[in-house]
Formats: sequence, C-alpha cells, structure tokens
Amino acid sequence: MSTVPTTLRDTAADVEGRVLETRLIGLGREEFARDVWGRTPLLTRGVSDFSDLFSASAVEELVSRRGLRTPFLRVAKDGSTVPESSFTSPGGVGASVADQLDDTALWRSFSDGGTLVLQALQRTWEPVTDFATRLGTELGHPVQANAYVTPPQNRGFDSHYDVHDVFVLQVTGTKRWIVHEPVHPDPLRDQPWTAHRAAVADAARGEAYVDTVLEPGDVLYLPRGWLHAAEALGAVSIHLTLGVHTWTRHALAEQLAQSALALLRDDEEMRGSLPLGVDGPGDELAFVRRRLVAALTEADPAPLFHRTRRGQARPAPMGPLAQLGALQGLVPDTPVRLREALEARLAGRRLATRVGWLDFPETDLASVRRLLDGGAHPAGALGLPLVERLLRAGVLVPAES
Repeated sequence: MSTVPTTLRDTAADVEGRVLETRLIGLGREEFARDVWGRTPLLTRGVSDFSDLFSASAVEELVSRRGLRTPFLRVAKDGSTVPESSFTSPGGVGASVADQLDDTALWRSFSDGGTLVLQALQRTWEPVTDFATRLGTELGHPVQANAYVTPPQNRGFDSHYDVHDVFVLQVTGTKRWIVHEPVHPDPLRDQPWTAHRAAVADAARGEAYVDTVLEPGDVLYLPRGWLHAAEALGAVSIHLTLGVHTWTRHALAEQLAQSALALLRDDEEMRGSLPLGVDGPGDELAFVRRRLVAALTEADPAPLFHRTRRGQARPAPMGPLAQLGALQGLVPDTPVRLREALEARLAGRRLATRVGWLDFPETDLASVRRLLDGGAHPAGALGLPLVERLLRAGVLVPAES
C-alpha cells in the first residue's frame, strides 16, 4: 500500500499522542502522507531528543552485560560485514551457548574501525520496543529498529539501498549522509541492491540528491530504493534506524492470487489432469485463465492479509509472574485490559490475535467488544470466567489500578 490511511481528521489530542508528528517529521501526518511517504527523502532538524530511547550507556549494557547472541549484533567494516566467529565466544560456566558476544573481541573490532550494528532492538531494549510498536501502529506497517555505532572517521557500509523505508535518528555524535536517487525505484523484498551493484556504484559517483551532516536530534527519512552511505565525523556516532517494512500492492496481489488458488482447489475440473502426451500449455491455457480470472474476482484476500500482518510483529511483553498473580487474585474489582500490539480482530464469534484465536458464545461478545477499546475494565463487569480464560490465553493483562 503506497500511502498512510488518513480517513480520520486529526485533533490536537491525537497529534500529541503520536510519535510520527511529534518526534520524527515536524509536519502534519496528512502532508507527510501526501507529499513524502514512499516518494522522497525528508530531513528534519532538531525534531527531538532521543536520549530517552537510546544512548551510549545502552550500547555498553547491551554489549557487555546482556549476554546477547547473534544475530542481535553484527560488525561492519570497509563496506561489508565481518565473520560472526571473530566477535563471539562461549558463554562460560553454566551457559553452553557458543555464539554470545565477546566484548573484548568487539572492542578490538571497534577500535580498528568497525561499526557495531545492534539489530532488532525492538526485541532487546524496552524504550525502543515501545517506540517501534507505537510507530508501527500509526503507520500500519511493521517497524524494526537497529542501532549503528561508528567510530570517528569511519563508515560501515558503502553506498547501497534498502528494501524498506527508514527513519534515521541521530542520537550522539555527527554523521555525514550522502543520498542519491534510486536506480531501481520501490524495490521488493527479494530485489536487493546487490542485484544492481554496478548501477549503484555508477550512481554513487554522480551528484548527490542530499549531502548533509546529521547532528543529535536530527531525523532523515528515506523511502526504500534511495541510495545512501554515511560516515562518522570527529566523534563516535550513534544513530537509530527504524526500518519500516512496507506493505506493497505486489504483496497484496500475491495474497489475492493465493486466495484465488485456494478456491480453485475445490474446482473438480481444475484438479483434472492435462491430456496425455502434453508438451506445453496448449489449448488448456485459455480454460485455466478463465477459471483463474473468475476466482480472482471472487477471492477475498483480507483474512490472509490480516493473518500475515499479525505474524510480522510480536505482542507487547507480558510478565509471567504478574500474569499468574492476576489469575490467583482475580476478584470482580481486578482491573484488566487488552494486551497491547495484539492486532486483535473480532470477526463473528472469533477473536484473532497474535497469540492465537478464540471462539466465544454469543453471551460473551459484548464484553469482548468492550475490551477492544484498549482501556482498563473491572473483571466483574466483563464476567470472571471470560476474564480468567483471556488471562490464561495471554490476551488480557492486569491493568494498573
């Protein structure tokens, strides 16, 4: 899908609660959707202080104290990644894990000019988890987060393009970014820049579309396909990259085709064999095309779309001890709420979520619909048996009183 839905009118309260306008772009959502999204880079100066999301101390803790494993970190130098074996080692006594990060080896790589790339921070660093979840909900596209820690006067990667949109958030230090126009606009997930290596190298020698230095608080938005390279200047640079894995019309077409083919499985003639001795489509192609067009007209890709979308992200974290405490202490006054980032949808009597689906009797549907507002509700008002069932399923979590 090429644009952000903007069917609801913005209010001041809406904007104040959204991270896109308040922390990333410095212009209205509708203007961004109309003029920028998926079309052109956008540089926003001093839009926000990102120290609440990430910092040098966060890097130190993740690298040296969290026991991270690959692929949560990689190292890049001189335009390519270095072997994982060069910066990992066993975890020591009581931890039979052979690929934990080796902070000594990482220090040596970093001091030699290597860029540390902390990947999937939406899984490992809580402030980034919350931010990426909120942004993904606002955009309607899943978001991942990486941090790039580059020593002075070094670059991790040569000019290349990504197959997802990115928001670059400069956290500390400064970094020069050189951006060129696409050689392959709007690449799909299976169309990486390496398939156009010569064209990318040639374009990178031409006049830049953007040549700028990002300072702390600056944000650069790049649609997928735009060429870019970045180099740290006089100090260590830390920036966050929020990768937006955009849904495309091609992806929707794939799901429509899958839905149509599923319908054709029930067509006895389509299950029939081709003639004996056939050496090509021949006259059968016209018949198959007619049936396929009819199935495409009838097919509904929405269920597959929502199922795939649910599988592209994880629900909000849930503590097992707090969950058990809520179950054991469940009383009518216990406040509960829908777990965040569940991508919950009620269709008929079935509630589909990222943690599975549940069917309900008609008598429970009104309470289930109330829960979908995301607010806190007393368990007694919803029905204790229903609340217990949903707590056990990980759909509800205890809410603050």
